[in-house]
This record gives sequence, structure tokens and C-alpha cells, in this order.
Amino acid sequence: MNLLEVNNLKIDFETPEGLVKAVNDVSLNLANNESLAIVGESGSGKTQLVFSILGLLAKNATATGSIKYEDQEILNLPDERMNKIRSNKISMIFQDPGSSLNPVMKIGDQVGEIFRIHLKMSKKESLEKALEMLKQVEIPDPESRMLTYPHELSGGMAQRVMIAMALSCNPDILIADEPTTALDVTIQSQILNLMTQIQKKTETAIILITHDLGVVAEIADKVLVMYCGQIVEQGDVKTVFN
Repeated sequence: MNLLEVNNLKIDFETPEGLVKAVNDVSLNLANNESLAIVGESGSGKTQLVFSILGLLAKNATATGSIKYEDQEILNLPDERMNKIRSNKISMIFQDPGSSLNPVMKIGDQVGEIFRIHLKMSKKESLEKALEMLKQVEIPDPESRMLTYPHELSGGMAQRVMIAMALSCNPDILIADEPTTALDVTIQSQILNLMTQIQKKTETAIILITHDLGVVAEIADKVLVMYCGQIVEQGDVKTVFN
């Protein structure tokens, strides 16, 4: 059985200029411990597709079709029910850690907050788990980093914090929206290696959004190419690349 199945998904946006079709009849599936890369130019619908999986579409969006997680329909699920799936079952590393991290909260408190909200841990327990997660994503001197603010971190460090937060509740699916875009080549390689190692340890399925075909070749089992909201090609990486 597939972990995730998307069938005939359509996403439209009501705008002052009229109806915008962002995603048009997209279908895909994802199995346990599988890596799927979604590639395509900016505006092709990649991010809106994964936002619909997490129930994060803007209020002017209408989504139709089907999205099933473990055979349960989750498309347009009310927030109250979707909140039990977000982070716990399906988690996301957002594109820009600089704008995703809270600038006025220490790193330890931000990572720990996830354990307090989703796993109902005490403050002390949550900070212990936060430190454990920072060690898992190989942040140097994690005890000191717990006490720092986001602006004191390098881009690579901030991305590692985002990965730690995304993995905190041991999700079945990790969605990464261009996780290496703002990083230099050496740090990119470290982040990709980290994600590959974590997948081997946890058997988490990964959906990776990227423009970089080198990244796709390194990390993905399957690739889906989007253009103007539609899938123009999909298959295993070797076949599509050939």
C-alpha cells in the first residue's frame, strides 16, 4: 500500500484578474522509505502541490481531487484534524530558514516548542529532546546553539535547525522545499548527505522540491517534472534522466 496517493488534483486561485489554474490534474504516489523529487521552473505549481498535502493553501484557493495519507482522505480536512497530521505524520522543511525561524526565540525553545505542543512534554523534557535533535542533525557545539538566536546562525546551521524541527515527531513523510537553494556547494552536499543518512535510519519517505538536477540524481528514487501546473514527465530517476 502506498503511504501517500494524490489523484486528479486541481488547485485554482481566485484573483482580481480572474481564475488562475496553479495545479491541473496531477496524480502521484509515494511509498515508505521512498524519495520523490518534484522539479520544474518557478511558477510551475510545485510548492502549491505540497502545500495542498499539508492543508496550507491560501484562503483564495480551491482544491479538488483526492489526497490520501495511509488510505485516509486528507484533502480539505478541517484544521483541527489536519493539525494532528502536520508535524506528527507529515512534516515540512520550508524554503527559507531565515524567515521560517522566529527571530526573537532561542533555538532550544523553538525546537522544544514542537515537543511541548505535539507530544505534551514538560519544559525540561522538551529542552532535553531539543538538544538530542540538534545532536542528531550534527550541529557543532549543540549546547551553545540551544542558547543562540536565529540571526547568530549561518545558513547551513539554520537549515539544520529546520531539519531538526521537521524530524522532531518522527514523521512518515518529510517534505523539503528547495532545502539547499541559499547554501554554497559544500554546505549543500552536507545537508543532502544528512537527509540521506536520516532517511536510512528512520525510513522516512521524502518529497524534495528542487531546480537542481544534480540534487535529484543524488537523492531521489523517482522524479516528477512539472510545467504550467501539469506533469509533463514522471518515472524512476534513471529512466527520466536517460
